[in-house]
Amino acid sequence: MAEIKSTMEMVLARASRLADAPAVPDNEESMKIGMHLAAEFMAGRSETPLAGLEEQPSEKQDDIRRGAVQVLLRNVILPRDEQLRETAEQALHALQLLGGDDKTTIAIQELDQILGQYNKHLEQSQQQLDDAIKAQLKQQAGARGMMLNDEDLNPAMHPQYAEELHKLQTELNGQYNAAMDERKQTIGSCFGLN
Repeated sequence: MAEIKSTMEMVLARASRLADAPAVPDNEESMKIGMHLAAEFMAGRSETPLAGLEEQPSEKQDDIRRGAVQVLLRNVILPRDEQLRETAEQALHALQLLGGDDKTTIAIQELDQILGQYNKHLEQSQQQLDDAIKAQLKQQAGARGMMLNDEDLNPAMHPQYAEELHKLQTELNGQYNAAMDERKQTIGSCFGLN
């Protein structure tokens, strides 16, 4: 019983010390403000990603900036369509407005290049798949004594086309997402997120 009491006393003493310790500043609220400001910018309801930042207390401004950076980085995704491309470009523009050192600027530029290359690479890969399937179909038709023109062939009608296209896109997306995540981490760490 004496051991239980001494353990209990130790726990209470530790709890007392923790209660007397200075409170850790809660930056969550400040980050939420930054997230809201960036979301307003992305929605087109403000001119800058941190409109009104100067009105906030100076000790909260870094956390507000970090919150904004989080939202902006989440909006930089692979541009599978034109709207996603525009959203990513808007987020990259906002990140440039937030400034940073040379390392940040370079990472933002690299991220922009990755986004620009993605659709080109996807189109090239899809064209190569189309050409390979057309060649295969021509070869099969030739073996049966038939002659087919490219206009007569629709690679998408091939039974394995959808599966091969999905594999191709999955592999390409994995490569590009990894490269983007690396740049996003660099940008995040420059703003103190990591």
